[in-house]
Amino acid sequence: MKFGLREFKRSFFDRETVTRAVDLATRRVLSKFGAFVRTTARSSLRRRKRVSEPGQPPSSHTGLVKRFLFFGYEAVRKSVIVGPAKLNKPEPRVLEHLEHGGRVRRRNARTRKLETHVYRARPFMGPALKKELPKLPAMWRNSIK
Repeated sequence: MKFGLREFKRSFFDRETVTRAVDLATRRVLSKFGAFVRTTARSSLRRRKRVSEPGQPPSSHTGLVKRFLFFGYEAVRKSVIVGPAKLNKPEPRVLEHLEHGGRVRRRNARTRKLETHVYRARPFMGPALKKELPKLPAMWRNSIK
């Protein structure tokens, strides 16, 4: 079997049809993976009145975190972003502090005194990602058509 330049060029990986198929498969696989991570993170949040133990997923007292947990495919970086949307609360980084822990200094609305609030880590996104990550290679299998 003889290959000419034209036939050889058709088998290049940078051909538009090949790159389009890879991009479509990437978007599909990562979107599905993002949905799995979001579902796992949501199911780890329990709706209850009491505060969760440090190191355990946070309790969902009002349901806001569970309701505002999203995922989205970022086409520029060809990646998926999964996590809670920023809530319109006095402390905008409260969700970050729930995941990793931290300190916040803010004024008490009633006494006007500066107070330090210590958040102990109650991760839920990291463990969800860790749980779903082993499934990712199987999602890529036969994904490019």
